[in-house]
Amino acid sequence: MGRLILIAVAIAVAVWLLRRALTDPKDRAKQQPERAGTPDELVRCAHCGVHLPRSEARPAGDRQYCSDDHAARGPREIA
Repeated sequence: MGRLILIAVAIAVAVWLLRRALTDPKDRAKQQPERAGTPDELVRCAHCGVHLPRSEARPAGDRQYCSDDHAARGPREIA
C-alpha cells in the first residue's frame, strides 16, 4: 500500500514538472499576479514622525500627516 502511494506521488510530481517545462515562460508570467507598480515615496508625519506612503498621507499646507486627527493637531517637535 505504501509503495502504491509513493508511486502515485512520483507520477504526480513528474507530470507537474513536465507540464511546467512545456509551458511557455510568457504564459507563466501572465499567470503570476502583477505588482501594483512602483512604490510610493515615503513621507513623515509632522506630528508623530511615522513614515507612510505619500498616497496615504493627509496633506495640510506644506506638511504631511498620517491621519486627520494629527493634521488637526498640527506639527510638533519630534526627537
